[in-house]
Parts: sequence; structure tokens; C-alpha cells
Amino acid sequence: MKKPVFLVGAVLLGAIACENATGPIARPENLGYQLEPSGDPLLPQGVLLFWDPVADSELSVYNVYGRQDGSNQFDLRGTTTSPTFHDDGPGDLEYRVSAVNTDGEESAFSDAVTIDEMLRLEKPASIASVSLDGAVLVVLADNAFLNEPDGFKNYRIYSTSADIDQAPIACGDGWTLEGTTIAPEFIASALTNGVPLCFAVSAESVEGWESLWSDAAADTPRPEARNVLMTPVEEDPAFSGFRFFQNLNADAFVDDNELGLVRGVQADNDFRISRAGSTIFIDPVRSATEIALYSTQPIDDLTSIDVAPVSGYSPVGLSAEPGFGYVFEIDEGDGFLRYGALRVTHVGQQFIIFDWSYQTDAGNPQLSVRGGLPTGDGKGLVVTGPR
Repeated sequence: MKKPVFLVGAVLLGAIACENATGPIARPENLGYQLEPSGDPLLPQGVLLFWDPVADSELSVYNVYGRQDGSNQFDLRGTTTSPTFHDDGPGDLEYRVSAVNTDGEESAFSDAVTIDEMLRLEKPASIASVSLDGAVLVVLADNAFLNEPDGFKNYRIYSTSADIDQAPIACGDGWTLEGTTIAPEFIASALTNGVPLCFAVSAESVEGWESLWSDAAADTPRPEARNVLMTPVEEDPAFSGFRFFQNLNADAFVDDNELGLVRGVQADNDFRISRAGSTIFIDPVRSATEIALYSTQPIDDLTSIDVAPVSGYSPVGLSAEPGFGYVFEIDEGDGFLRYGALRVTHVGQQFIIFDWSYQTDAGNPQLSVRGGLPTGDGKGLVVTGPR
């Protein structure tokens, strides 16, 4: 057994610690670590070491040692008076800690802790998104948790700008952290409608190791509203017409009172509601607007209409059926198509109720809701439903 050597007054220079568990002061126990993710899986922002405090009135400081290779000697990284130590950057491979008393005598080393890269989780296997009003729902594969539940801490969601005019869609370089979640879904909110974004996800282990990133998914938030009531022109023409968007003040912005306009008979409506016998129809009105049935089966929600179809539009009206989705293609003559969508929730003899969405980004086919948006006529024909 090596004889311990105590160097009085040499704490900051790295006093020599005991190699066994005995010494002039108890050694620190339960040394652990927590990495600080940076967004770069290969380059953590820092390492936080922590250990149980040494309960001794003679305690002065702790010495923290590290080495970058298992075959090298431990070097003094620093001293601290608290039972934690922050090492900036990726840190060393191994660390150990000792306690130093007021006479400068050093304890035995703690057990070493290894910053084990093998604890990194697998990356999320897939990512998808759903356009919402001022938000985007990000849905990801839960494989990182399912395959390593005890090692899983959370998912990290990142976003950046997207250029949808490129093929494939080009993501920007300025990625920022949107937030974290333990669930395989996340709503990125407080977003600007009509501004495309890219999203990517990583998985973080309980030690702070960050996985490789998932593939990127691009999406664009857009306005919507729920439970809008309209009447057939034969029943009450004052509430038979609808315009997704009309730039009433001729500026370059989309204002709330310019969206989802329920109004009377006008030649520049996007569509109207009509009745023939017992059937209610959704009829395109202006020549710029055409309609297509989204699916031959009912859809679960308006958000099921995530991307407008590329073909199948017609100026001929379609019958309104509960649960079915309808997509509108609007040609404003500026070289960019606009898209709106409906999902009919109720069809009666005197009215229909539907949810709608509209993509404010010209040429962007991504759709999916602006809940509670008032209609432009102010007549109170928005029916409040469960949120």
C-alpha cells in the first residue's frame, strides 16, 4: 500500500490524494455527471459533475481531476467549494474528485466516473407534421423511449426557416431549440401564419447525451376556424356566400377581419351554399376558384387535410356531406395558387356547419385549424363548439 503524502498549502497546485479509502478527511462519494446538450450530438456544451457533500467542519475545497484517455494520468481541472463542478465544452473521458481540509491535506480519490458515449440513444426514426393556426404539430417515432425507457430523458425539437420553392425543400442554417417533450408529439406555437419552417428532433438520455437528429420535416402554419354556420341562398341569401381571404385594406398583410368572410350574394365570393331538393351544395362562385373532394371517405378532422391535392379541381359544385373534406384551389392571377379547405360537420335543411382553413403563404399547399375567428360581417354566425 502506498504511503499517503500530504502537501500543506498546495491545494491550488494539486495536492496529492490518497490512493486508498482512508485519509485525513473523508473522500467524496457518488460522483456523477450530467451533460448539457448543444444541438450538436458530437459536441456537448458542457459537463456538470456532482457528488455527495463531505460532512466535515474541516473541509476547505474539493479538487477535480480529469483525463482524456484511460491510459493517461489524471490532471487537476480545478477546485470548488461546492459539491458540483462545471467543465465547459465536451470535457474529459474520466473524472474523479477529492476533498481537501483546512490544513491542505487531501483525501483519497472518489471512484472515477466515465463520460460514456455508448449511452447515447438512437435517433428518432421518423418525423411528421400537421399545419395548425399559428402553430405546427410535430409527430415523431417513439423508438428512442421504447427501446431504452430507463435511459430516456426527453426529446428535443429544433426549428429553422424553410424555402419551399426549392426541390427538395431547403432548410436554413439557423436552427434553434423550440422546446422539449417526453411525449412523441410537440406543438410549436406562437408562430407566424404563412411562414414556412423546418423541424428536426433528437433524443436526450438521462446523462444528457444527445442522439443524432431525425430527418427534417417542413410545414407552414395557416389560419382556420371551427363551427362556422352558413345558410343556402334559397333560405337566407345574406349568409350564403364565403370568401377565404380578401385584402380589404390593400396592404401586404393578412388581417383577422379579412379572413373567413361569411356574407351575402357577391360575384367575388369563393363559394356559396345552395339547395336543390333535399341536397345542400357547395358551389364555386368566382372563376378563380375551383373545388375538389379531398377523399371518397369521411375524414376524422380538418387537420386530416394536411396538403392540398395537385389535381382534380373543378368549377362544378359538390354536395355537402357530413364528415367529408373539400379543398379549394384559387388562382389570383399573380402566378401563385392559393388553397383553402373545409370539413363539413353538420348538414341540415336550413344551414350547414363546417370547419375551414386557408394557407396565407402564396403557392404553399400545406393546410390543416383558426379556432373562434369572427366572421367579417359581425352578425354572430360563428357557433361556439367544444375546443
